[in-house]
Amino acid sequence: MKSGIRSFKKELEHHKAGRAVIIGCDEVGRGCLAGPVVAAAVSFDWKMTEDMKRLARTIVVADSKVLTPAQREAADEAIRAIAVEVRVGVVSVGVIDKINILQASLRAMKRVVGAGPGAGPAIVLVDGNQKIPGIDHAQETIIGGDGKVFSIAAASIVAKVYRDRLMVKLHQEFPEYNWDQNKGYGTKAHKKALRKFGLTPHHRTSFIHL
Repeated sequence: MKSGIRSFKKELEHHKAGRAVIIGCDEVGRGCLAGPVVAAAVSFDWKMTEDMKRLARTIVVADSKVLTPAQREAADEAIRAIAVEVRVGVVSVGVIDKINILQASLRAMKRVVGAGPGAGPAIVLVDGNQKIPGIDHAQETIIGGDGKVFSIAAASIVAKVYRDRLMVKLHQEFPEYNWDQNKGYGTKAHKKALRKFGLTPHHRTSFIHL
């Protein structure tokens, strides 16, 4: 188990360069067979260096995929308590099937960072290698950013917790697919249920070949 991200090097680099707003952005759910894609954007006040260090010491902030559900829930609560702003954006299954998952993911990220420059010179730190189209903010893409950059990892956690809760609610409607466990990913049990019960309105038809 990774110990989490303790360095704010990337954020402080941009803060010292005069960026008034530094936004970490990530999405979750790209590889799922069911459910929406969810993006989150998180920004902190990088003048609050001691508070940030305290946060990093007391909770595990890392790529959401390496954390346990309990660790993600604890981190999500702490992140929301100290962040200047947290935004979450959802793009539906219907849109995913219409415009493809990459474009849907970029659309979700655009929704959460906003199109304009906001309160001051801003930069968006984006996980991956694809810039968000149609925004005025400066951007830096970072491959594997959710495992390297604190703000991106925070966004990954917020998005993951939000989406997991959505899938647990959908499980109550369609318990046969065990979405409370697999969260819409293509596990053996999920695929078996698809073959037995067929598609629901929450399945991505463009992803599934029965």
